[in-house]
Amino acid sequence: MEAAVFVLSLVDCCALIFLSVYFIITLSDLECDYINARACCSKLNKWVIPETVGQCLSTMLMLVSMHWFIFLLNLPVAAWDIYRYVKVPMGNMGVFDPTEIHNRGQLKSHMKEAMIKLGYHLLCFFIYLYR
Repeated sequence: MEAAVFVLSLVDCCALIFLSVYFIITLSDLECDYINARACCSKLNKWVIPETVGQCLSTMLMLVSMHWFIFLLNLPVAAWDIYRYVKVPMGNMGVFDPTEIHNRGQLKSHMKEAMIKLGYHLLCFFIYLYR
């Protein structure tokens, strides 16, 4: 049972690493004006819910299998993903909104968040791999 939990978590973590890299590449394309804001935000918003589900799945797997340290390591990221999705203002396209992404340094903060998540998912990848 424990091996199955960590294999599933490892596959989930690989998918989350891929999504983090995809977010970084798409945001850097927007920053360099290779794509417009509307195209960038529609691409990224399509993957916000799968990212949240993947993170919550990993968190729930660790809770069910009673790996408390790893559960507590995953819990803040899952809570942040849920909070970020729930707090989208009415009228916005999603977490990434084309009318606001260039305002108030949101592009830089989204890029910083994607980089932090990439580092976090790489750390989790090696924890799951060697656990």
